[in-house]
Amino acid sequence: MRTAFIGGGVMGEAMLARALVAGVMTPADVCVAEPLEDRRAYLAATHGVAVTADGAEAAASAELVVLAVKPQQVAAVLETLAGTLDAKQTALSIVAGVPLKALVEGLKHPHVVRVMPNTPARIGAGISVWTAAPAVSAEGRAAAVALLGALGREWYVDDESYLDMATALSGSGPAYVFAFIEALVEAGVGLGMPREMALALATETVAGSGRLARESGEDPAALRVSVTSPGGTTAAALAALERGGFAATIRDAVAAAHRRAIELGGNR
Repeated sequence: MRTAFIGGGVMGEAMLARALVAGVMTPADVCVAEPLEDRRAYLAATHGVAVTADGAEAAASAELVVLAVKPQQVAAVLETLAGTLDAKQTALSIVAGVPLKALVEGLKHPHVVRVMPNTPARIGAGISVWTAAPAVSAEGRAAAVALLGALGREWYVDDESYLDMATALSGSGPAYVFAFIEALVEAGVGLGMPREMALALATETVAGSGRLARESGEDPAALRVSVTSPGGTTAAALAALERGGFAATIRDAVAAAHRRAIELGGNR
């Protein structure tokens, strides 16, 4: 699948690397448009792909054009690509806060897919929520599924408003989990545990618990109850979390991220 990546930053490179590993594309299929000369040299040397500073040049022969730039850069990218894509090309945007309508109008191109990935995609363990403009062909949708499948799970929605919700839950979610891991580590260190040991215990506990929740098919509440003996250590810990407003704080955090996602989209 001939693919152009407009932007070769952390997320763009993660998508490229996972797609190459999965065999979705080969280095010969790829051209990356990246403004920084040192970064272009790195991408070419590391992944064996073609590189350029010109987004229109990268996109010219691509079947899939991946927009992987920062929100503050997207206006310039849309201006560069406006009117240059044909009906056989699909644009796929991972730019946060930019709705389909703005992408379609900016590109002057109706074949647009919008995606909210997350950073575990770097190791093929992400989840990407996506939607597509009505004009996107079956081939364009299949290309999106192939690429996103290389990053982990993909979840299609007809209603674009779910992408703002996904931004708050799964897009920003890794940061919440990392913050929780940080707090667990500091708690362990505070008890007198070596930091290396505390980090290993915290990360493996979070990773294993997530896997158990995913693979057991049980409700998270049931899993919580299953490890909570009345009057035991876990019950004491959960009571302390409840007194501290743990669940309410998480709800507030997700709601704040959701509001901000809507604000960003409304500014386009």
